[in-house]
Amino acid sequence: MWSALSAARLRHLEGKQEAIDITIISPQPELHIRPRLYEADLSGMNPSLVELFKAAGVRYIAGIVQQIHPQDHAVAYTDANGQQQSFNYDKLILASGSTLFRPAIPGLKEHAFSVDQLSEAQELDQHLKALAQRPASKARNTVVVCGGGFTGIETAAEMPARLRAILGADAETEVIIVERNDAIGPDLGAGPRPVIEQSLRDKGVILRLGDAVAAVDANSITTASGERIEADTVIWTAGARASALATQVSGERDSFGRLHVTPSLRVGDSDIYATGDMARAASDKVGNHALMSCQHAMNLGRSAGHNAMADVLGLPALPYDQELYVTCLALGTGDAVYTEGWNREVKMSGADAAALKHNINTLWIYPPQADMDEIIAKADPASRPVQYR
Repeated sequence: MWSALSAARLRHLEGKQEAIDITIISPQPELHIRPRLYEADLSGMNPSLVELFKAAGVRYIAGIVQQIHPQDHAVAYTDANGQQQSFNYDKLILASGSTLFRPAIPGLKEHAFSVDQLSEAQELDQHLKALAQRPASKARNTVVVCGGGFTGIETAAEMPARLRAILGADAETEVIIVERNDAIGPDLGAGPRPVIEQSLRDKGVILRLGDAVAAVDANSITTASGERIEADTVIWTAGARASALATQVSGERDSFGRLHVTPSLRVGDSDIYATGDMARAASDKVGNHALMSCQHAMNLGRSAGHNAMADVLGLPALPYDQELYVTCLALGTGDAVYTEGWNREVKMSGADAAALKHNINTLWIYPPQADMDEIIAKADPASRPVQYR
């Protein structure tokens, strides 16, 4: 979305609306608000982009891209009717994101839920609500969250209240995080860890650290150490990998499958740009790289769209950079922790951080209005990210 809007912005400013086409191929003309899918209320998580694309002069094609043919400057896709189609391009922006990494753990695919995609979060929600119809048991009343990273923490912190709302305030419930590392939030560092640990303890969330999930069945998990934990609800949150479309493009990839890109987000010297979770992009000049997060994806999108359009128009590229880095981690209703810098220095926690997280989740990561003036303002790659304080 941001790539298309930024490209449309530059095209509009250069007065080239009639000369250059911008086309998006995507399964639905919606923006799925993926960072919020751990929440209990899933309404409003897929705002329509139809009117926004009309306002920007962006053509939308309903389809799923299956093949990229760089030598032919073409993509092959399956349209909404299941028919195979081909589309030619001058410049291609790969913005197909990432999906949850699901290793070959026995029973994981069959029995574990996730909050990776909207349909999966909805499936989990239906399952949780149906628990009230089952006979009371330890397995019914237990939720195991596999993975103690950003998504795992946010999901687990919501679960005690969700279970009480479904099973009753007096139900004896357990929420357990299983994390293979010896510390919760291993990628978040030591800065916010005491706040996270205290918040989880206050909510009764149990931590199983230094152990991994070895198998999942309909009513339990088995850990690598041999412990069996009874649970009718297992939620997998451990990691993401870039869309498999990245493997169809020549270029170096990192351990997440992301394509290495130049400062302009171009893949090598090709006519292909990668952005969002598809791109391994330097975010500053001291060795930090953009993460697989909306915070970086929004600015990466603006930069990729601008630079692809600048390439068409013969204008100079604007190198992507995003020196400001923050985290704002939800810790259940009315609770959060906010940090600044790559060392994640805690600046705010509790209710104040939760109010900030509410603004991020309900305002800042949503699409702009279907108005060209607002698109021009908000799709500018040279604008700085929101100063959260």
